[in-house]
Amino acid sequence: MEEPRHGIRAAYTESTITVYQAYSPEIGLAAAHEGRFPGGWKRDRMTWIKPSFLWMMYRCGWGAKEGQETVLAVEIDRAGFEWALRHACLSSYVRGVHPDRATWQRQLKRAPARVQWDPERDLRLRPLPYRSLQLGLSGEAVRRYADEWTVSIRDVTPLAHEIHALVSGGDLGSATRLLPRERPYPTGDEPLAHLLG
Repeated sequence: MEEPRHGIRAAYTESTITVYQAYSPEIGLAAAHEGRFPGGWKRDRMTWIKPSFLWMMYRCGWGAKEGQETVLAVEIDRAGFEWALRHACLSSYVRGVHPDRATWQRQLKRAPARVQWDPERDLRLRPLPYRSLQLGLSGEAVRRYADEWTVSIRDVTPLAHEIHALVSGGDLGSATRLLPRERPYPTGDEPLAHLLG
C-alpha cells in the first residue's frame, strides 16, 4: 500500500499517542526519572515533538548529538495532541493553503502550535518519498503539554543505541523488529485539512 504524501504515523493507544524528544542528560534523565519535565525545562520556548521514532533518530543522530544525548518517549493524551493540531499553523507559507503571505504571518503569530512536514527516514536515516509530522508547541500549548497532556516519560536511549548498533552491523531485520510499532494515526480529515502544505 502506498504511503500518503503527508501522514502521521505513530505508536498510540485508545487514549494516548507517543511522541519523541531528545535532550541533554540533565533535562532528559530528570524528566524520565520524575515522569514530568523538571524545573530547568524552559516553558517559554517552542518545543518540537515528533511522532516518528526514526525521524527523531535522524534529528538527534541516534542520541549522539551534543545536547540530545537522552532520547525520550513522551506518552501524551490524544485529546491534547488533536487540540494542538486544530490550533496549529503551517510553519511556512504555502500558496493555495493560505490566502496570502500576510494572512499566514498573522495566523502563525497567533497559533500556539505549528506544523512542519519533513521527509520520513528509513533505518539508515535516508529520506523517504513521504513526509512525517513535526509539531512545534509554544505558549499555551507548551504549558498544556507539560502540565496536562503528559501521561508518562520514558528514557529510550538504550533502545536507540541498540537499534543503531544493529543497523551499523547490517542486521536490518533485527533492527526493524525492535522499532516502536507505528501505524497511521486516525485524525479524520478535519484536524489536518488546514495543515497539508
